[in-house]
Amino acid sequence: MAQQQKAVVLVSGGLDSVTALAIAQEQGFDCYALSVDYGQRHRSELDAAKRVTDAAGVPLKVLPLDLRAIGGSALTDDIDVPEMESTGIPVTYVPARNTIMLSLALAYAEVLGADDIFIGVNAVDYSGYPDCRPEFIAAFQQMARLATKAGVEGRAMTIHTPLIDLTKSEIIQKGTELGVDYAMTVSCYQADGDGRACGRCDSCRIRRAGFQTAGVPDPTKYRQNP
Repeated sequence: MAQQQKAVVLVSGGLDSVTALAIAQEQGFDCYALSVDYGQRHRSELDAAKRVTDAAGVPLKVLPLDLRAIGGSALTDDIDVPEMESTGIPVTYVPARNTIMLSLALAYAEVLGADDIFIGVNAVDYSGYPDCRPEFIAAFQQMARLATKAGVEGRAMTIHTPLIDLTKSEIIQKGTELGVDYAMTVSCYQADGDGRACGRCDSCRIRRAGFQTAGVPDPTKYRQNP
């Protein structure tokens, strides 16, 4: 692109969002990262978001929004994080989280004059969250085009989901090709203050299996051998 188009990239500090950021940069976008401090249990991911955006040379905005006031999730309430596989939508699902975060990204994009938003949702190797599905993204994009000044003026807002159809191992392979340092990321639902992973939660299991399948050494810092 002759002049870099601006894009807002939602960056949690986890493996997927960091890969989405790398892809956005590869595609030539002028990226602005957005993280949300929503009272999450695994707050060391916010430190990870700062590390990866600094390394990528991308400005990071962190918005405070206390979802603990609503609760209802093991990530925002006094509910134990499960360490065994379960069926259905797990208790680590945060009600309406991606809807809220995309809405904040949409507002930020309007202020920046950006028509593109990147989010690292995945509908293959994930925990079964309803707001990671293609149907949700399509519906949100349509809403964005109806609800914004940019949309009314004919500038279509595009929600990019470059990872949505990839397995975790494919995501890791893609990020490795782009030079992503996954040692800087934090994915664990109950990481400690130093970002060390438990190795037992759903996110840890999916992440570890992804590295194994990809044939890439797992750089994750664990509190103990998983």
